[in-house]
Amino acid sequence: MTKVTSADLLKAARAEINHLSVADAQALQQANEAVLVDIRDSKELEAGAITGAIHAPRGGLEFALDPASGMGMPALLEAPHLIMVCGSGGRAALATKLAQDMGHNASCLDGGFKAWNSQAAS
Repeated sequence: MTKVTSADLLKAARAEINHLSVADAQALQQANEAVLVDIRDSKELEAGAITGAIHAPRGGLEFALDPASGMGMPALLEAPHLIMVCGSGGRAALATKLAQDMGHNASCLDGGFKAWNSQAAS
């Protein structure tokens, strides 16, 4: 059996997913055409959060995106477009691949919260 590394999974996901810049994500959010999904863990939120983003930690994302799980999050299930956000983009890329595989229209915020925070500061 061939061993697959996290780097392999990340590279494959990034090749298959939609990517958005901070400016494009902000425009979609402001037009109510997308929901930002902050997949960071609760401890990471102490560093700040994006106004209007929905917190859905990566560990339970599969259930939050599945209406049949009994744990589906209506705000995510009804959103026209999901924009996944993590600290710097890696976990969000994997989460975007997962969401797309589950049939959702999803994109990854390139650079994650760090990029969003940087843009907001400028």
